[in-house]
This record gives sequence, C-alpha cells and structure tokens, in this order.
Amino acid sequence: MTDLELQQLRREKWRLDGKPIRTIEEARAFLEENGFCLMYPRRPALLVPTFIGAFVGSDDRLPEWQHAFKDPRAAEATELMVRMLRERTAFEANLFEENNGFLVAASVFPYFYALVGERNPKLPPKAGSRSPYSALACDAFALIQREGALSKQKLLDQLGGSISTAALDKALAELWSKLRITRVDYKGNEGSVWDVLYRWAPDAVKEGVGLSVPEALSALVSKYVDCVTAIEQAELEIFLGNLIARSKVKEAVNALLAARELSFVHVGGKSMLQITPEKVAFAPAPRGAAQ
Repeated sequence: MTDLELQQLRREKWRLDGKPIRTIEEARAFLEENGFCLMYPRRPALLVPTFIGAFVGSDDRLPEWQHAFKDPRAAEATELMVRMLRERTAFEANLFEENNGFLVAASVFPYFYALVGERNPKLPPKAGSRSPYSALACDAFALIQREGALSKQKLLDQLGGSISTAALDKALAELWSKLRITRVDYKGNEGSVWDVLYRWAPDAVKEGVGLSVPEALSALVSKYVDCVTAIEQAELEIFLGNLIARSKVKEAVNALLAARELSFVHVGGKSMLQITPEKVAFAPAPRGAAQ
C-alpha cells in the first residue's frame, strides 16, 4: 500500500470524498462505522475523522470550534449531532477540548466508559485536597442528580447568583471529564443541558462498569486501527494515551498481535498496524471446468 492509497481509503471512510452526510441515518452510519470522531478539526491535527468534515464532504477550509459560530454549515451539522445525542445513538465526551466535543458511537461507548468513567457512578463525588472535584462540582452534581436534566442557565440560577459562568463551566468540565454528567441537549436561550450519565444511559454505564480495563482497551485499539485503516504504533499510543497510560496501550497492542487480530503492513516504507485481513479460502476449480 502506498501513502496515497492509504489517504484515499481514509478520505472515503471519513466522508471527505465529496459524499457528505445529510440525513440522520447517514450520520448514524458514519459514526457507527468509525466509532468516534471530533466535532471540529483541531491544531495540532489529530488523526481522527471530524463530524463537520463528513457533513461538508471535504476537509477544505473547515471551521475550528473558535470560528464555528460564523459558519452556517456548523449550525446545520450541530443540529444533526444533537439529534443523535437526544436519541442516544451518540455520546459526547470531554477528551481534548471542552468546546470541541468528542463523539462516541453508542456501540463503542461502554468500552470508552470502562477506561474513563467512575466504577460507582451513583456515589456522589466529594471535594478534597486529593479529589479531582471542586466543591462547586460536587454541588452541581448533587443538584442535577436531585432535579434531573438542567440547562447551564438553570444551574446558575439555582446554585446562587454569585457564581460566575466561568466557574460553573470549570466545575461542569470536572464532572464531564470523568463521565459523571453528559450533555444531552442544547437550547439557544439557556445553553447546554446536562444530566447525570448513569440516569441518561443506564445500560451503557452498567455495561462499561462490568468491563475489565484490558478488555475495553483491546476493543478500542481495534476500533481505532479500523477507523484509520493503518497507523504507526507510536501514533496509536499517543492517541489512546489520552485515555490511559501508554504502557497499557502497548500491552494491548502486543496481545492483539499475539492473537493475530492485528498485523503489520508496509505503507510507503513505514511499518504500520492494521486489522488482520480475513483469509480467503482457496477453492480449486472442479475438474472439467473451463480454463
């Protein structure tokens, strides 16, 4: 395989070849096939598809999240993405940038949760010197847990007028990064709507809690390799190193290589990981068949 062939295979799979997604069915199929994607491109570039790219059908002059508000294409793409959030065929995670959602397909999300989420999701977080949660984050969680899904504006109103929007955003990000809460809707006049994840998606959370880390990591390694078609191992370790220690990623890769679920392929002089192709059984032509 050449570098050009690899790039073309990615462009087709990531819908950058002039065949944009336009319907909710196409959006579901795109996310399901790739497993995950960023909403917008980021700098430095990350080897992962983008939802806005698939919506536009190209990677030419795509807006980053900072400029998305000026691009009408972004508004249309966001509307389609929010429909998937509402119907729970997609989940949004705070993995790279708070304002650039990382979308995960429902079928992949339990594996993602097993690496990132809390093992006892109903237990309220506690603040403290060794806790990743501030007192405001704990108060916000308790309020959402008690009242149900709440918009950012309603959270500000109910938590007290002295709390700044920036402080609330930081608290929500703390909860979101551990998948304690998730964005479930957007309202133009009230902002994002949040709910506790275990209530919004109980089956996905239950499945994720029941998965072992090696099992979940192996599944995500395989899905990411399939998403990008082929990748150097160092790049794979960098990407999944955002979820778990790179040493664990290396162990998962070695296990998949030993099981022959992954194999190496040469691409433009580089050795890359790929999903091991299925062997096609050779069936000899019957005697007397035309040659």
